[in-house]
Amino acid sequence: MAAPRASGAILIKNGIVFDPMNGINGERMDIAIRDGKIVEDVPEKKAYVIDASGMIVMPGGVDIHAHIAGPEVNAGRLLRPEDHFVDVEPKTAVTRAGVGRSVPSTWTTGYRYARMGWTYVSNPSMPPLEARHTHEELNDTPIIDKATYPLLGDCWFVMEFLAAGMVEECAAYVAWMLWATKGYAIKLVNPGGLECWGFGHNVKSLDDVVPYFNITPREIIRGLARVNHLLDLPHTIHIHTNRLGQPGNWEITVQTMDCVRDIPGTSSTGKRSIHVTHVQFSAFGGDDWASMCSMAAPIARYVNMHDHVTMDMGAVVPGDTTTMTADGPFQYGLHELTGNKWINHDVETETSSGIVPYRYRRRSLVNAVQWAIGLELALLVKDPWRGAFITTDHPNGAPFTTYPRVIEWLMSAKAREKTLKRVHRGAIKRMVLPSIDRELTFYEIAILSRAGPARALGLEGKGHLGVGADADVAIYAIDPERVDPSRDHRAVRRAFERAAWTIKEGQVVVRDGQVVAAPEGRTIWVQVELPEWAQEVVHSIGEAWTERYTMSFDNYPIPEEYLARSHKVVRKARLGL
Repeated sequence: MAAPRASGAILIKNGIVFDPMNGINGERMDIAIRDGKIVEDVPEKKAYVIDASGMIVMPGGVDIHAHIAGPEVNAGRLLRPEDHFVDVEPKTAVTRAGVGRSVPSTWTTGYRYARMGWTYVSNPSMPPLEARHTHEELNDTPIIDKATYPLLGDCWFVMEFLAAGMVEECAAYVAWMLWATKGYAIKLVNPGGLECWGFGHNVKSLDDVVPYFNITPREIIRGLARVNHLLDLPHTIHIHTNRLGQPGNWEITVQTMDCVRDIPGTSSTGKRSIHVTHVQFSAFGGDDWASMCSMAAPIARYVNMHDHVTMDMGAVVPGDTTTMTADGPFQYGLHELTGNKWINHDVETETSSGIVPYRYRRRSLVNAVQWAIGLELALLVKDPWRGAFITTDHPNGAPFTTYPRVIEWLMSAKAREKTLKRVHRGAIKRMVLPSIDRELTFYEIAILSRAGPARALGLEGKGHLGVGADADVAIYAIDPERVDPSRDHRAVRRAFERAAWTIKEGQVVVRDGQVVAAPEGRTIWVQVELPEWAQEVVHSIGEAWTERYTMSFDNYPIPEEYLARSHKVVRKARLGL
């Protein structure tokens, strides 16, 4: 029987299922699919049957943070022509040709995620003014569902509203920005520091004052966390901390987590009020590069003691890649440190950005410590539902295609020991990884790569296999009853590199590691219902808008029909003025 499209029925039989949201830990069971959703049952005679005997069945992977689209990603492609020759995607009857290892082309990105069994990705760094370009690239990225986060931490209107104590008015503006850009969550990068970078400076603490705006990073973070609560957004604020990539930055990371401890979450996030992203880059000890060391332990200790925080790894995998971030001052510093070619960009009144190619080397003391920190964070946090979720901050720590390698290290102390023998010997005493004997289970991997990110993002249909969930399923040709991940770690990596089957919305898209269908994925975004007075707040900024922007107020918003497949999530604001 030919594989069905999304409207057909599929019956996955005898799989060994790991579905943490529903408490299923390696149970042998069947999964039924109809009309793109998980259902209670389907008649076997009328279904496309997949025999998953001796195979692992998990929800499709959920990536909470990967730079896959937009102007900075496209600029990275232009900056790295040498990257185009490393991995070439051949044209087939189903797939289009593509190139790129660390910054793959759009079509290639979708194919490679699907081959690994990942079906959802959050693009975490969208300059609002350049949202149109971002959505054009997301439209071109097949198979996977995606969402994107507008950068709001250094937006002039946001800082002005918050500095004046006008939190509800700021909430109205942020809601409009999410609608205008078709965004999903509030993203902050080096809050306050990006505006300082316009004057050649940066911030060094949460209480430095941003020039001309009379506001501090602490006030921006707390203000936007309160805005997030007022708008009842599905995800918390998503923050790239100040002083990222600098020795000694672990203290400001903990201070950032702690500064919103008293702010409530939302109906989706519960007690959680902050997600700190790619924490590996924010967990450095020492006073300079000569004394740089891992401070993953105190960060993990804080997360273990507080339930308002989630985080992701930002793991480093040795090899060549391309760093890119809205953190312009960080990228300039990396350019100065390495002498590598460099792009820096200022986006009018909103944000900055930078791009620098980089190679992580095992024999580099600093790089070896960075490699250890990412793994330490995931192994030292006791509750995997709070992190550290599996990311590489693609492509900053490594391309997303290295996730199976990260999983191998997390599941096998033996695999970690083999790599430790190859790193800079001086790095060993600057990390705690050699003393950690914890090895994660398939159930915990399913949390860190699927259920945990989906819950943190408030994606109701993702990250689980319960009735009514999106029929996004990954099947891996490895038998956990026969294979010991600790000893047979290479088999684990190989299985996660090439899914035996990937099903997206009830359609088989990958079989035996080959893409067999490339449907369009959805773009998920949030529209917040506002009271009438709040809508007037946005229109009141029209005069200031004209003075500040090269684009008119009326042309700024992106119409919903611009999205190839729009999936709108509606929330209702808690605004009372």
